[in-house]
Amino acid sequence: MGRLDNKVAVITGGASGMGRAIGNRFVREGAAVVLADLNEKGGVEVVAECAAAGGKAVFQQADVASESEVKNAVARAVKEFGRLDIMVNNAGVGGAMGRLENVSVEDWDRTQAVLLRGVFLGMKHAIPELRRFGGGSIISTASIAGISGDFGPHPYSAAKAGVINLTRSAAAELAIDRIRVNVICPGGIKTPMFIGGGGFGHDDATIEATMAKLQPIRRAGRAEDIAAMALFLASDESEWITGAVMVVDGGALVAHRNAISAAATGSGYAGPSFQRR
Repeated sequence: MGRLDNKVAVITGGASGMGRAIGNRFVREGAAVVLADLNEKGGVEVVAECAAAGGKAVFQQADVASESEVKNAVARAVKEFGRLDIMVNNAGVGGAMGRLENVSVEDWDRTQAVLLRGVFLGMKHAIPELRRFGGGSIISTASIAGISGDFGPHPYSAAKAGVINLTRSAAAELAIDRIRVNVICPGGIKTPMFIGGGGFGHDDATIEATMAKLQPIRRAGRAEDIAAMALFLASDESEWITGAVMVVDGGALVAHRNAISAAATGSGYAGPSFQRR
């Protein structure tokens, strides 16, 4: 038996990185998944991976900043698989970069639209379906940047802090409906979004060695580390856990000397990892 047998999940940002790993892990544990993402090519590839593992998955193109597209992703799960049990709000971007006085209002708003409004919309449209089927699990991806600001650019850190507190307040509201709401705060994870800005090297061995130095556990963070935590929070094993902030960072927060300190680096806007600007 799988830990997610007969459960149905929507995973935003499911076409690459942590979302891809979550999708693959969920189907191996018996779930059917809707992979919602802008990246059609990546989404189709992940669907094929899930099918090869004997799982059920479909791709739904969706911009999480668009209410209608998030609503459609949730509706797709119910249409294809008959129910919804798990909502994973994972889609992300690096967003607006650089010193605070140089960040444009437009780039600030675009960052918040994906990282914070997207989570709100995922919660909003998942709640009625989760309630209708007797409860379930909402899992959002924040960041250690939402706990300690110098791990990320200013707009990114602010948005992730918002995700953490939205998780807490939503958990208090929704417990009566048997809907658990929790948040994962990754550290530096070796995904296209994290390493795409450069500074980690160009070959795999160099990237691994550089990222291993970012935290006390001396290896690069992996998307599978986040997928393992998402699996626990999605499963019935976590049925008495809600409003929790689950830090998965190899110890980066407890050894602050290795902070990424990205607040004042770069400039402009770091878009989706498959479509960087």
